[in-house]
Amino acid sequence: MGGLQRFENRLEQMISGVFARAFRSAVQPVEISAALQREVDNNAQILSRDRRLVPNSFHVELSQADLARLAPYDSTLAHELTNVLRDHADQQSYVFPGPVRIEFDEADDLTTGRFRVRSAAEAKVQTNATDTQVGRADVLLEVNGVRHPLNPPGLVVGRGADAGLRINDPGISRRHAEFRINHTMNGPVVSVHDLGSTNGIQVDGRKVSEIQLSDGSHVRVGNTVITLRLVRGAGS
Repeated sequence: MGGLQRFENRLEQMISGVFARAFRSAVQPVEISAALQREVDNNAQILSRDRRLVPNSFHVELSQADLARLAPYDSTLAHELTNVLRDHADQQSYVFPGPVRIEFDEADDLTTGRFRVRSAAEAKVQTNATDTQVGRADVLLEVNGVRHPLNPPGLVVGRGADAGLRINDPGISRRHAEFRINHTMNGPVVSVHDLGSTNGIQVDGRKVSEIQLSDGSHVRVGNTVITLRLVRGAGS
């Protein structure tokens, strides 16, 4: 309880005890902190002897009443909870695949004092595309909140520095897959090709080596899902 107690004390000092009074009969911040730590413990995946991959994206679901009580302090609480999770990860040799993100959501099926944590491992995505390039594209790749234009002849997805779309996912090879695109009279034709990756690729739940894609196709590489979007009327 040492770390959790320090966390609670810091919160009370920062907001003069108002937070503690508001939550006296509802969800307690220290309970959320403990639940988040259990969530990463329960979902740790072995990378090597001394390193384990854990989720970095968290949604804390609360009742409408608890969410309303939390609203004035949600950014402060998210910041403190993030620090607690980083400390816990350092102690346990956990690796986050990207920045830690904590959000609070309303859940209609929860009553006051009850909450639920959902998590996912979302790899950091690096793209050099500008907002203008994204806005003009008629084909986009969506991954972990990032949109990247797909232009002829295509691009390589991987962990390596030379990949056109770089994803920091330990399950992805340096050059994992190539998305290829051709424009025809009937519109763009997009396909994905495995480049001899260690873990292969799946499209809409089926393992493939290469396949033509359609709007909304989900391509899984490592622990990451890339969604293909055909944009109607882009750049017009």
